[in-house]
Amino acid sequence: MAQSNAFKFANNILTNGGYDAADLVGAVGGDSTPAFEAYLSGNQSVADNTAVKAEINTELFDTNSCYDNATNYRFTPTVAGKYFVYCTLETDGGSGTNLNGAYVYIYKNGSSYMWSQADFYNNQIRAESIYISTTIDMNGTTDYLEVYGIVDSISGSGQIFKSGTKGTRFGAYRIIE
Repeated sequence: MAQSNAFKFANNILTNGGYDAADLVGAVGGDSTPAFEAYLSGNQSVADNTAVKAEINTELFDTNSCYDNATNYRFTPTVAGKYFVYCTLETDGGSGTNLNGAYVYIYKNGSSYMWSQADFYNNQIRAESIYISTTIDMNGTTDYLEVYGIVDSISGSGQIFKSGTKGTRFGAYRIIE
């Protein structure tokens, strides 16, 4: 039986004009690399109410070796474009109802680019996961991204960024040139 470039969908025939799937992907923007995702493999103790870099050290994937998971904990893509960037920072105030507030920051080139917060100053809790996502233009040579966080606790001791594949995570992928 001859292979067809037509697909039947709800009694309508769709054709792809003889192109294969790789041609079609290229026509709509190609792949989404460089891309990476990493997580924090062990709890990270942090100073109270102080911006601290999250040392997200375990890669789930890193398509172009652009994420430094050992020294600077930063993403430096080698291809210019717009990137979708996301992070979940799981924070813990150390005990009981000790957490006043928690913040997560995406830094670009050493400065805060975007941030998100959870405020519990009138009704403290123990722990909170904060999610943030955005799109960021990257030049493909010197631009880099990092994650910082703040854990503000009542006691001023015992604060951590929590670990695990479902805890503190950081990732990015190129969406367009």
